[in-house]
Amino acid sequence: MALRFKILGSGSAGNAAFLQTDGARVLVDAGFSARRLGEMLEEIGESLDRIDAIFLTHEHSDHAAGLGGLARFPHIRVFANRATAQAVQTGLTHRPQWQVFETGASFLFRDLEVSAFSVPHDAADPVGFVFAHGHGDLLSPRRSVAWLTDLGHAPLHVHERLRGADVVVLEANHCPRLLEADTKRPWSVKQRISGRHGHLSNAGAGELLAAVADARWRHVFLAHLSRDCNSPAAVEAACAAALAARGCGFTVVAAGGSAPFYEFA
Repeated sequence: MALRFKILGSGSAGNAAFLQTDGARVLVDAGFSARRLGEMLEEIGESLDRIDAIFLTHEHSDHAAGLGGLARFPHIRVFANRATAQAVQTGLTHRPQWQVFETGASFLFRDLEVSAFSVPHDAADPVGFVFAHGHGDLLSPRRSVAWLTDLGHAPLHVHERLRGADVVVLEANHCPRLLEADTKRPWSVKQRISGRHGHLSNAGAGELLAAVADARWRHVFLAHLSRDCNSPAAVEAACAAALAARGCGFTVVAAGGSAPFYEFA
């Protein structure tokens, strides 16, 4: 096994993914209760007892809610930058095994190389990740997954981080027309969502996918959909052409849904 990856759940109610190599089992974000995370893992033959680490993008509850129930799993290391760790810790009654990294740095965890990069979102110090495995030779080809959710726009350094990934998880949060028509959210919330430090719209995701030059993508997962202000059909309409032009497979992850395993050969 080189690398396999599965989105366990995605959307405004919670986000988490499972990533496995020969030497590590990790979660990317933990935006569900510990009990629900345990259930999700059991469905794929895993358990929290076997998870080695959690990598947090930022402190919002739909990405970090599970930390509150992980006191029974003190072996799990929790990787976050200092601002995110401090923001999460204020709401906890126990202290996880924090592993603090610098935004913009690359570091090793077992047989994973992890790169964390800044993204524009209304959190303390939000990041995206690229997870890479392998030495880049015939016996151990290098494979990578980029995780990019919760950003209001995509600066050029984000393009650079996405370009070299084999698999990309990208936010396509809302349809602007549906967001404008929504009656549940006040105007201030709509402004936050659609702002430059909010969430990427379907059109924004499509524009980013079209703009990244010389991408080596094998598959793109379009995720973090709003349940009320988006639909898989709207995401596909905005993004499918850009991906088809690249010959790239894609999966739209419905709000509250999961995705099948992606396994590298």
